[in-house]
Amino acid sequence: MRDWDADVLAGNKQGQRISVVLPARNESATVGTIVSSIRTALCEQTPLVDEIVVIDSRSTDNTAEVAAQAGATVYHQDEIRPDLAPGEGKGEALWKSLFVVNGDLLVFIDADLVSFTPDYVTGLLGPLLTDPDVVYVKACYDRPLTGAPGSAYDGGRVTELVARPLLNQYWPQLAGFVQPLAGEYAGRADVLRRLPFVSHYGVELGLLIDLLETAGLDALAQVDLGVREHTHQSTPDLGVMAAQIHHTARSRLLRSGRVVETGEVATTLVQYVRDEAADGSYVPYPRETAITERPPVDSVAEPVLT
Repeated sequence: MRDWDADVLAGNKQGQRISVVLPARNESATVGTIVSSIRTALCEQTPLVDEIVVIDSRSTDNTAEVAAQAGATVYHQDEIRPDLAPGEGKGEALWKSLFVVNGDLLVFIDADLVSFTPDYVTGLLGPLLTDPDVVYVKACYDRPLTGAPGSAYDGGRVTELVARPLLNQYWPQLAGFVQPLAGEYAGRADVLRRLPFVSHYGVELGLLIDLLETAGLDALAQVDLGVREHTHQSTPDLGVMAAQIHHTARSRLLRSGRVVETGEVATTLVQYVRDEAADGSYVPYPRETAITERPPVDSVAEPVLT
């Protein structure tokens, strides 16, 4: 991992503003530590980051309060552009952030990290502040499955089982991205505002594919951030994530004409649980996996004031 010196990067800003954005849903245990770390190291000690924004995605805990106390500007997802019909999922929170941040360079950090250091931010900003041809930077790292034996890759199960095979088959130019679903990435705001945002967990794959098509591979970079540790989802929840990623890939293939729609595609994922309260048999547990897509922010008209 290359060490990017925060003071050197601050000298390279040349008037550009930098915003760090954390989408957060029920992350009160970790969001405060992340925000405080960024504020202390990259706002107070070194004037690199100009604002830290937390988008509260309908948390039922005190995520918003913890983030605000740590020094973030907090926006509740549904209070941003309330004139628009509400959307769902992580992609919605990221899309809504583009209406309220004022940075020229945006850094997105997941709010559930337990291994976070300010080097995540400086690492992602490094290529953007030193190479004007780079428009988007993706993190890569080892992803151990916390609390379980295994390799450095066992924490990235959906990546290895779903996203990587899809990319290698249909977008082999992106096969060099070690963590295509990484929640840590940075980009130029003017470029991101020209892209659609997929809802839920398809957002990272959608952005990567869309950027390949609009900006080209040479405008994309990745940085090695070492190790990423975070809270892990259950296997059934990963199944829903996998289905959303399939839907996202399929939407891009349809858009490019590489596949042709021949009929309606089901979006219900049927999983199974034992009914211990009855006879212990398996019962179906259907879950919705449909995705929606927000248009580029630059194409969304401002509300008319009366």
